[in-house]
Amino acid sequence: MQQEIRFATFNLYNLALPGMKFYDNLEPYTPAEYDAKIAWTARQIDLLDADVIGFQEIFSQAALKDVLARSQKYRHAQHAGFDPMPQAGRLTPSVALVSRLPLAAGAAAYADFPRNLSVPLAEVTEPMTRFTRPVLHAQVVLSKELVINVFVVHLKSKRPDYRNGEHDDDPYQLGTAVLRSLVRRGAEALGLRYLLTDYVKGNRVPLVVMGDFNDVAAAVSTQLVMGSGRRGKNGFDDRLFESYRIQSRRDPLRDVGYTHMHDGNVETIDHVLVSEEFNPASRFAIGEVLDVAYLNDHVVLRPPEASDHGVVLVRIKLYGTENSVNGLATPS
Repeated sequence: MQQEIRFATFNLYNLALPGMKFYDNLEPYTPAEYDAKIAWTARQIDLLDADVIGFQEIFSQAALKDVLARSQKYRHAQHAGFDPMPQAGRLTPSVALVSRLPLAAGAAAYADFPRNLSVPLAEVTEPMTRFTRPVLHAQVVLSKELVINVFVVHLKSKRPDYRNGEHDDDPYQLGTAVLRSLVRRGAEALGLRYLLTDYVKGNRVPLVVMGDFNDVAAAVSTQLVMGSGRRGKNGFDDRLFESYRIQSRRDPLRDVGYTHMHDGNVETIDHVLVSEEFNPASRFAIGEVLDVAYLNDHVVLRPPEASDHGVVLVRIKLYGTENSVNGLATPS
């Protein structure tokens, strides 16, 4: 079994086939624009050289397969993903996972909130009961004894959620639309927390949850996903940890981490969260986060074929397998 595994999350910014209409206010890609985007994306993932990559903003899984075919290092990688389903006459992008390590059969997409969660939205008749973009779950197989459960997510953005002809010319309508987006992101965060809690309940399951959370790590929605605020017997329970905060080799002199720029301000809204199995402070640790890197030059330079998000790359060192507790490797 390899002793290091690399995870990355990458928002591809409207990956769609040429001629495909994905947003009303954006023209479809021409063949030349599509070719440039595919080539640029393939170069980026080759540069990443990650074992497992979670992708967001995919309007066509076929387009992602074109990226893999153009790459040098992922032509034969495992691919798990589902094309988006049209809702109310429009497409909503989906997520995907690509792995150079084996995947267990049965990758799943969760569209409905678990536990019959239902959240009302301001001035909307029907409550919110589904994820805007379904959560993808796949199992990465490192050995017969070690399987890592990976969830790829894309929570609601801060973009105002206008309904029924509302417009930003009216400050009251703008405020209501912003509130809807906030509630939607919070509802999706709670739905994801329920999903993760139900999955690990009664089991010790290594988790990696990664994607575009559309908010910083300290935001209430992100903290909700992480399970912060709980005070269990060992201080961990089913909590998740931001890789950036627990990395072993963090160098503040080289700390230039951000993944998105809006109105001239940079922020990190793409995250790789890990369970206690990758936090060396836990007695159940089977490895530790070595370091976190951000590939983000293109966010500033903004070539037309590039993503508007930086990429997060996390290196995890796995401890030796000579000692184990309950089937999980522990440091020797």
